[in-house]
Amino acid sequence: MQNSILSRRGFLVGVGGASVALAACDNSIGSSGGAKIDARVNSTLSYLYDRYPGTRQLAEKSNGQLVMPLVTEAGFGFGGAYGRGALRINDVTVDYYSLTQASAGLQIGAQQYAHVLFFMTNNALQGFRSNAGWVASADVKYAFQNEGDRLTADTITTTSPVVAVVFGQTGLIAGAAIEGAKYSRIIP
Repeated sequence: MQNSILSRRGFLVGVGGASVALAACDNSIGSSGGAKIDARVNSTLSYLYDRYPGTRQLAEKSNGQLVMPLVTEAGFGFGGAYGRGALRINDVTVDYYSLTQASAGLQIGAQQYAHVLFFMTNNALQGFRSNAGWVASADVKYAFQNEGDRLTADTITTTSPVVAVVFGQTGLIAGAAIEGAKYSRIIP
């Protein structure tokens, strides 16, 4: 009996130690995390502009874009999502951000997707950058994919302060929304 308790305790201590070691390895001090994120952001934007040409004009009209190349979401009753990306202003990365999201309800499955937030006004961009943890809310407008695999944004959307484009969805959860997602500045 005592051996099984010690082995469980040893297992838990080992798992906890491994978690701390992994977290320490991912503190990104002296790492190439920023370069990796930038490469993913470049690839994501190329895919977005090639697949949905109308988003290029949206980018040209925007004051900045937050690009999240890969968001992973999973849930079984309770769920969550996580991703990392970069804020670009005039095609230059100015900051890195993480996205976290929690959810509860009738859900099961997992999915991955990419999204870009287009900040259409300077006030929206400055509001995002000045908050320690910006939370996407109902005033974020979505551009939707219609028939023929085209992405459209109506005139209301293009005059909104923030436009979200969610694309590249794979997995088993229907739909993807960023409402309630929290964005925090990180050092990759």
